[in-house]
Amino acid sequence: MAYSHASEVPQKLGKEVSLRGWVYRKRESGGIIFIIVRDRTGTIQASIKKDNVDAKTWKAAQDAIIESSVELKGSVKKDERAPSGYEIEGSVFKTISIGEPYPITEYQSTELLLDKRHLWLRSVKMTNIMKLRSYFFRYLRKFHDGKGFYEITPPLITRSAGETGADMFPIDYFGQEAFLTESSQQYAEAMIYSLEKVYTFAPSYRAEKSRTVKHLAEYWHLEMEAAHYNLDKLMKFEEEMVSYVAGQLVKNNEDELKQLNVDMESLKRIRAPFKRITYEQALEILNQKGKNLKWGDDFGVDEERLLTEEEEKPVFVMYWPRELKAFYQPINPKDERTTMSVDLQAPHGHGEIIGASERIWKYDELMQRFKEFEIAKNIKFNMANYEWYIDLRRYGSVPHAGYGLGTERLIKWMLNLDHIRDAIPFPRMINRVYP
Repeated sequence: MAYSHASEVPQKLGKEVSLRGWVYRKRESGGIIFIIVRDRTGTIQASIKKDNVDAKTWKAAQDAIIESSVELKGSVKKDERAPSGYEIEGSVFKTISIGEPYPITEYQSTELLLDKRHLWLRSVKMTNIMKLRSYFFRYLRKFHDGKGFYEITPPLITRSAGETGADMFPIDYFGQEAFLTESSQQYAEAMIYSLEKVYTFAPSYRAEKSRTVKHLAEYWHLEMEAAHYNLDKLMKFEEEMVSYVAGQLVKNNEDELKQLNVDMESLKRIRAPFKRITYEQALEILNQKGKNLKWGDDFGVDEERLLTEEEEKPVFVMYWPRELKAFYQPINPKDERTTMSVDLQAPHGHGEIIGASERIWKYDELMQRFKEFEIAKNIKFNMANYEWYIDLRRYGSVPHAGYGLGTERLIKWMLNLDHIRDAIPFPRMINRVYP
């Protein structure tokens, strides 16, 4: 038997259709049971009239409760009283599984919805977000593939402890100390010497004890590295990529966006070029808005909000102080207080979505930065863990650059979500590792 989807029903007016799904809503009135059935494409109303069906079908409709899985068959009628303006007049209705009374009702606490996340994902809101999440991944891959990049698959377990290892999750790897990766950047750098332009879509892990609306302990990280790229070329690539994703959403996903009340016009305004300011200029803007920041201060959630609250498009903040950035970022030759780095801040206070920089590609410079970093941070690198990374500068090194995009942050911004936890199916946060 061929089954239709809920979204296809209006195109089959006057025809008989079969449908499979779950009971979304149900009510009974005067010998008629109205059941709204949902599937992955949406919802459609069905009516089961007692006088028109056999006793078995009527009982099945009576017994069905919210989230029962069902099958039905009937003729498509036009009915302005139905939510979609169309209705299936049922001739056959049966339950696959009735189940237990559904624990999520109309008004529930955030904590209950997180505890019952495995069920809340069935909601119309989360269904549409998860659909769009899949499209975000699709569009980001399509953009990089179209630019001649190769997707790579780096390890998620590493001995290279990033900058200090303080924000990484340690694990016992057969008696050796290892970590869940906070970034695949160094492995991507290794791959440019064979493939030249690469990207990776993989989870990253951060053990930051943060409770902000933009932090996850586990998130999906899009990281790109490219040989012979500099900061300017990197920024042009980023703004083209972000503009492309926004354009594809507008072109292909109007229905899902409307159901989430996303402002389509705001997405249409996301077009390159984006404003560029320096870290120093950003400090001036923030201090004019009432902050009291000095050189070397980092930006938190409040600063990011103030910086971009009036912007309609993302803003590049360039040339960050060397003490705020990683050991692999080269010093800015025009201002030795800063590095060749840039963050992309989303508008309307959604915060940083991309961190990027040129990479140190000369052996002597990298070794000097290791030493400077140890003194500045009062740490000691286990250089044996970085020997392979240093090797990349010994054998045919080239200038290169790359970025890291927090996919959930991009989703949060473009869909205007209140919290990043709704941009991922099962959020992992400082106080959340269940379900």
